[in-house]
Amino acid sequence: MRIGIIGGGFMGEAFMHGLIAGVVDPSDVTVAEVFDEKRAALAQHGVLVTAEAREAVEGADVVLMAVKPQDFATAAAELKGAIDADAIVISIAAGIALADIQALLGHDASARVMPNLPAAVGQAAAAYLVAPAVTPEQVRQLRIVVDAVAIAVSEVHDDEAIDLATAVHGSGPAYVYAVMEAMIDAAVRLGQTRSDATDIVLATFAGSARYAIETGTDPAELRAAVTSRGGTTAAALAKLEAAGLAATFDEAIEAAFIRAKELGEG
Repeated sequence: MRIGIIGGGFMGEAFMHGLIAGVVDPSDVTVAEVFDEKRAALAQHGVLVTAEAREAVEGADVVLMAVKPQDFATAAAELKGAIDADAIVISIAAGIALADIQALLGHDASARVMPNLPAAVGQAAAAYLVAPAVTPEQVRQLRIVVDAVAIAVSEVHDDEAIDLATAVHGSGPAYVYAVMEAMIDAAVRLGQTRSDATDIVLATFAGSARYAIETGTDPAELRAAVTSRGGTTAAALAKLEAAGLAATFDEAIEAAFIRAKELGEG
């Protein structure tokens, strides 16, 4: 399977690393990147690099559009007519509707994928939407690419669902980091060193997530299991509930969802 990646930025590089870590041979990956220094850095991993997007898609079975939403139309105009008819195009650009991807590229076998930042360490969540023209074999190729960077993958069936995925897991790492930051700052204010607080909070998040994943237990059950009546955890949760934590997260994710749909409307 030959893969052309358009854009060697953060996400393009994340997919590149995931793919060459035992999924495909580096020589089967070509990355189009406009910046000379970045191309040189990417080439050190054994992949082919080019400044020309059309060169990257020549003979590719999969074309990954890893460009910023505001750059998508320009990149698509350069590629229109250059992508093999039996290739699948995968776009990870937030807010670009599937029909617009097809129209801008002139390519029906297209798909949208929404990964998130942990793709850089092979631990992403991802959702994908495929056009009716995408064949089962092309879906298999898409899953190979997505599974190279993700540990949780779901298929959705319309652009609105991708917009919701953008609001939940696409933006989700920022929500997690905001809570981490608040916990660290509170610990420092109450007497811990910032170094100790950071290490302990990060370990708490990593361990809690791993435990939830490995046990398959609902988070509500896990929260209840940790909370003894009248104990320290109960005192802390009472403050969070009084501050409207759940309602605030609900409103925050809805705001992100609305904004994602607005971006899709241009």
